[in-house]
Amino acid sequence: MKTPYGHLTYCSNIHPGEKWADHFQSLRENLPFIKQQLSPDQPLGLGLRVANEASIELSKPEVLAEFKSWLAENDIYVFVINGFPYGGFHNVVVKDDVHAPDWTTIDRLEYTVRLFNILGELLPEGMHGGVSTPPLSYRYWWETEEDKEKATARATSHILELLDKLISIEKETGKYLHLDIEPEPDGILDNTVDFVEWYKKTLLLRAEEYLGAKYGYTNQQATEAALRHIQLCYDICHAAVGFEDPQLILDSLNEVGIKVGRIQVSSALKVNFESEKEIKLKAIETFDEPVYLHQVVALNEGQSKTRYPDLKEALSDWNEHQKEWRVHFHVPLFVNTYGVLESTQSDIVKTLGIHKEKPFSDYMEVETYTWGVLPEDMQKPIGESIVRELEWVKKILSYE
Repeated sequence: MKTPYGHLTYCSNIHPGEKWADHFQSLRENLPFIKQQLSPDQPLGLGLRVANEASIELSKPEVLAEFKSWLAENDIYVFVINGFPYGGFHNVVVKDDVHAPDWTTIDRLEYTVRLFNILGELLPEGMHGGVSTPPLSYRYWWETEEDKEKATARATSHILELLDKLISIEKETGKYLHLDIEPEPDGILDNTVDFVEWYKKTLLLRAEEYLGAKYGYTNQQATEAALRHIQLCYDICHAAVGFEDPQLILDSLNEVGIKVGRIQVSSALKVNFESEKEIKLKAIETFDEPVYLHQVVALNEGQSKTRYPDLKEALSDWNEHQKEWRVHFHVPLFVNTYGVLESTQSDIVKTLGIHKEKPFSDYMEVETYTWGVLPEDMQKPIGESIVRELEWVKKILSYE
């Protein structure tokens, strides 16, 4: 839905369905209720998640036409797609496979091109559209620094091929589309510092070479094309897990001219160990579940940080010198405390406060997908939960 601060939506990765028919059925079951509650008198925006298998089916003209017709009949529009998880995301063990196939592979490139072709067909007139994507690869898949550098180079080559495709789409159709790269703890691009460093020292230099050789672009033209079509997916949860400051993030982007394709409004778990240490350890153990990765960044005495690839490793290594944990677990936005545990809700409030003063993206997408693996006493019906999430964001934005 449109707000004074940009379009606000939620990501449909909360709804199961790796096959398009299954996902479409879930959308039909949930979206009419959500729209009636949130946006009865104006169009409702949807952040669509399309798995690889679903993208192949949805690319068929008759299937896409059916979906477009349903969207029009229900006054719903699609302007962003979540292209991070390629395959199974519900009722399977995901963990680090969420990054697979990564950007070192042709499979990831071809999947992302399919998503852009779909988005180009669905995008309303006058709007730009973004597809979110993983941060190149998962860093623990590469044993040495040299291996990681080679993986980064291969991934960048494929992203340049996609950049070429997006430039061509805009020239041929007038549709302005952008790839929204999403830094995540333990990705090759772990945080915004990594992302900006890669963008300046690798992507822009390679874009100058690639577009210069292929089209005769000047360095400035190549830089402008990259800045237009390769953007940041600013996930507030991921930034909070890394103890990143929102204003510093935006300052670093502005120095280069990098755009924010979307703000993913999401919340992580926070554990303050300055009191009730043993009780809090027991409480956080209940979030150690087998489906998703729950990376942990621990703040130690002296302000140093220790990183763990998953909650299990952090639990086994906890010590008295750790002051606070940030845990990658997309908990509900509208709740700030979970018994003795807390969330990083304050990071959302701070980020959206900056956005209200000086909007830095046209799009906001709520992304809470872990409802099914939350402790039982926190689980609510999906439709009602999504409505509560979006109503909370509207309240923080303070409009209406």
